[in-house]
Amino acid sequence: MSTPPLLDGILHGPSAAQRRAIAKAITLLESTRADHRQQGDALLTALLPHTGKSLRLGISGVPGVGKSTFIEALGLYLIGKGHRVAVLAVDPSSSVSGGSILGDKTRMEQLSMREQAYIRPSPSSGTLGGVAEKTREAMLVCEAAGYDLVIVETVGVGQSETAVHGMTDMFVLLQLPNAGDDLQAIKKGVMELADLVVINKADIDPNAATRARAQITSSLRLLGLHGSHEHGHHDQSVWHPKVIQISALQSQGVDTFWDTVTEFKQLQQANGQLAQRRQHQALAWMWERIDAGLKQAFKAHPAVQAQLASTVAAVEAGSLPASTAARNLLSALEISA
Repeated sequence: MSTPPLLDGILHGPSAAQRRAIAKAITLLESTRADHRQQGDALLTALLPHTGKSLRLGISGVPGVGKSTFIEALGLYLIGKGHRVAVLAVDPSSSVSGGSILGDKTRMEQLSMREQAYIRPSPSSGTLGGVAEKTREAMLVCEAAGYDLVIVETVGVGQSETAVHGMTDMFVLLQLPNAGDDLQAIKKGVMELADLVVINKADIDPNAATRARAQITSSLRLLGLHGSHEHGHHDQSVWHPKVIQISALQSQGVDTFWDTVTEFKQLQQANGQLAQRRQHQALAWMWERIDAGLKQAFKAHPAVQAQLASTVAAVEAGSLPASTAARNLLSALEISA
C-alpha cells in the first residue's frame, strides 16, 4: 500500500475511487505490521490539515436499544438535507474465537446503499471501551474525505460510554422507555457524560417514554446542581444536557434530534468548549498510544522475555505475588516501580 495514491484518492472527492481509498487507508491503519504503521503515520500527518471540519457524534446504549435503526434513520434524514455521513460501527469480538459478525451494514441496509454514506464495521478485538483501537484514526480519514458527520456506534457495554465520550464532540445515550426508575438513572455514572439522552422506541409505550423522560430530566438536573459545575442550570452560556423521545423505527423525532444537535454545536462553538474538548481529546489520545506502545515495547524487550514465562508460571501457581512479579520484571529494565 503506497501512501501518496491513498492520499490523493481520499482527497479527490466523492466517488467510487474515494470509497476504495478510504477502505484501504483504514485497513492500513488497523494493520499491526511495523512498515504499515509507518505508512499509516505518514498518511495521518498528511491528512491532518484536511480534518476537523466534521461533527463527531458518539452513539451508545445497551444492546437492543435500537442504535443501528436510529443511525440509519438519522443518516437517511441528513442525506436528504445534503449531508454526507460516515458511520464507524464497532462489533464485539468473541473472547472464544476472536471473531466478529460485523453485521452493521446488514442492519443499515438502506443507508449502506447510499453514495453519500460510508459504513465501516470494525471488530473491538478485545479493546476496552467498546471501540476499536483505531477508531480515532479512521475518524480522521473520514473527515479528510469530506464527510461532515462522523458517527461512532459502540458495542454499548463495559466502558464504551467513557471511551466514546473521549473521542467525540457530542455523546448521545440511547435509553429504553422502561429502563428503570429515577434513582436507577441517578446512580448510573454514564448520565454525567451524556450531552443528550434519547428515549427510543417511544411509540411502543408512549406513557412509559414520557415518564422516563421526566425521570431522567430530573436526574440530570440533580447532577447539574450537585455534580459538574459546567452543567449548572443558572449558566445559559454552557450546554445543559437534554432528554428527548423518538421512534427511530417510525422515523419520528429525528428532525427534533438534529435540531438539538445543531443547537449544541452552535453553543459549543460560541463558548469555545468544542475546540477545548478536541484539544483535551488529542492529548489524551497521545498518552493512550504512549501507554500502549510502552507496554508492547516492555513485553518485547529481551530482558523481560527471558523472565516472563517463568514469572507468569509462578504467579499462576500462586508461589509469587503479582505485585512482586511486576516489580521483578520492571527491575529487568532498571525501572523503579
